[in-house]
Amino acid sequence: MQIALTGTPGTGKTTVAALLPYRVLDINSLVKGGMNLGLDPERGCLEADMDALAGHLGGLDCCETLILEGHFSHHFADWSIVLRLSPSILGPRLEARGYSRAKVKENLEAEALDVILVEAVEMCPRVDEIDTTGRSAEEVAGMIGDIIEGRLSLAPGQVDWLEEFFGS
Repeated sequence: MQIALTGTPGTGKTTVAALLPYRVLDINSLVKGGMNLGLDPERGCLEADMDALAGHLGGLDCCETLILEGHFSHHFADWSIVLRLSPSILGPRLEARGYSRAKVKENLEAEALDVILVEAVEMCPRVDEIDTTGRSAEEVAGMIGDIIEGRLSLAPGQVDWLEEFFGS
């Protein structure tokens, strides 16, 4: 079973994935490792080769739980766990990573407008949503384990950053 661990960049995917007791596949490392179409000149980042990724992931053993970690991993799974984070925390986190002002703004808007959550809901029969704001990575990893093991279900639509991001 392949489960996407997805969310806007900076929401905690990589940190939490390192704590999970499941096999984790970093989708971004596959893109950096050659499954890309080259550099996107507008964004200054590699453009993922979605067909190559789909072919590679479709050929993997599906008998074990495999976590697909990355902000577009929901394109390749039937089940997504979407991590969310308050824009007031996300902005400084992305700035600390050295993201450009435009890239920070783009990601904050995507988080406030539920872009990845909406995509996941459109693409996956099952979606769980976790607000990571104020939670430790260990707590979020525990929640993910509980979701996967069937002890917890967090339906999408619980998180709303619109007022925080855009004001009243």
